[in-house]
Amino acid sequence: MNREDFPAPRQGVIITHFLVVRDQDTSREWYRDVLGAEVVNERDPVMLKFHNSWLILNAGGGPTDDKPDVTLEPPGDPSRTSAFLNLRVADIQQVYAEWSARGAEFLTPPIDRGAEIRCYIRDPDGHLIEVGQSTGILEGFEEEG
Repeated sequence: MNREDFPAPRQGVIITHFLVVRDQDTSREWYRDVLGAEVVNERDPVMLKFHNSWLILNAGGGPTDDKPDVTLEPPGDPSRTSAFLNLRVADIQQVYAEWSARGAEFLTPPIDRGAEIRCYIRDPDGHLIEVGQSTGILEGFEEEG
């Protein structure tokens, strides 16, 4: 494994997204096969390189000495959420077609909201994932050349 393929910065900060999953193998395969993430570590925890970010997938569990009153568990009610992955893409129609062909089940097709075009999917554990393409919000920004 190349060090740059591991979420441990030599300086500064990086963001990794930690998701509690019911089955590490099922979730790893879904993120690899459907979204195209690269597996960095197979399990305990699963670590995935996903474009310019990393996903960590692990089983839930009870409190630990560094989080004494916290229990980690996958979403209990997929119709309620307080956080979700927000993936920004260059061409949402292409991503929608590609990921749908790989088995992603989108809640709706991409919808043009004016400032962006977006749609949502859920992973095998019910984690909500927004897929969006910025459009109208980019008006007024100068192109770098």
